[in-house]
Amino acid sequence: MLLPSLLLSAALPAFADDTAPTITVLYDAFGDDPALEKDWGFAALIEVDGRRILFDTGDDAETFRRSAATAGENLADLGMVVMSHRHADHMAGVSVVLEANPDVAIHAPQDGFGIDGSSLPSSFYREDDTLPAHMRYFDGAPPETLQFGSAWSGAKLRPIAQTTEPAPGVWVIATVSDVPGTRELRELSLAVRTPRAFCSSSAARIRVCR
Repeated sequence: MLLPSLLLSAALPAFADDTAPTITVLYDAFGDDPALEKDWGFAALIEVDGRRILFDTGDDAETFRRSAATAGENLADLGMVVMSHRHADHMAGVSVVLEANPDVAIHAPQDGFGIDGSSLPSSFYREDDTLPAHMRYFDGAPPETLQFGSAWSGAKLRPIAQTTEPAPGVWVIATVSDVPGTRELRELSLAVRTPRAFCSSSAARIRVCR
């Protein structure tokens, strides 16, 4: 399990809405909320300036479903979903989200062979012109771009390859892991402009930065 990164930071101009942003942890293996059904994985709901953003979806779909229901959260009201990386302990609840909100945009790292419907130029593999056609990919005449399938057919997946601002004051930050064991794993962090400064290296350990 990699620690997802949520960054909520002060910037000008601040939101007109004075309501403090909130982060509700929906899935984690630790914490002091007695109502949280602890399990390996992560999910958190960020609410700021009227936006509801789900960051990751936990390790087990039914546990995620129960956690959201216990917290009284309506997944049909989500404005967007951000998936930090392709590991199952952060993505297993996507099917539950899509049951309630099939049209929600899901931002995920753009992986060449990820499960979120990415693509690669066909030049990524080595061709051998000496082989007969039936032993070569696509009989030796591949399409220029290979489009790969998604684990969630019909979902509005948004592969992210570089830092982008999908909504005003909301940034999805693309990085590549340099941690041994997960080296070259593509990851996304989330940054949201708020009237106050909040920051966290892991959303399960929220601390206020002043």
